[in-house]
Amino acid sequence: MATDYDAPRKTEEDAGEESIEELKTRRTTVPSALVDEDEAEAADAFELPGADLSGEELLVRVLPAQADEFTCASCFLVRHRSQIALEKNGMYYCVDCEG
Repeated sequence: MATDYDAPRKTEEDAGEESIEELKTRRTTVPSALVDEDEAEAADAFELPGADLSGEELLVRVLPAQADEFTCASCFLVRHRSQIALEKNGMYYCVDCEG
């Protein structure tokens, strides 16, 4: 909490003079932490599964697999060749899928 060093300071006598009723009213008038939010505006930010994204433009540049990479036949992730755990019928499997 910021401190205003120019404000007059209360002495111990001043602090003790506050009544219990005044302290109770301060406690009940504390602003709540709830934020008023427009539900319609918040719902626009969420993407639902199966939503029609045919109008969206892909902004990511896709590179083909490099010479030192392979595509796992189980999880279909592109991995570095050092992660090959098994080669079976020309198909490669990564250490995560075989382990």
